[in-house]
Amino acid sequence: MYQNGPRSCHYSCSMVLLINPSRFFIAQETMEGTVIDRIEDARGSGGFGYDPIIYLPQFQKTVAELSADQKNAISHRGKATRAVLSIIKKL
Repeated sequence: MYQNGPRSCHYSCSMVLLINPSRFFIAQETMEGTVIDRIEDARGSGGFGYDPIIYLPQFQKTVAELSADQKNAISHRGKATRAVLSIIKKL
């Protein structure tokens, strides 16, 4: 049903923490997945419109089937947010 290789994909999130025009920090994170083979195999109702067609082999679920806590723990946005928060705490 699902493949690696040419159907692999990733979500990407970049965040910028601007302190002033000459001091800023950039966090860029990704979440890897695989596009399902057939649209008929789409599963789940959570998240964005494309989440039901992105399969995560490590969970054996689509992104749309993850709970909010699961998704926040591994998502590109969650990882980028935690990276920026870590920078803020160190300032």
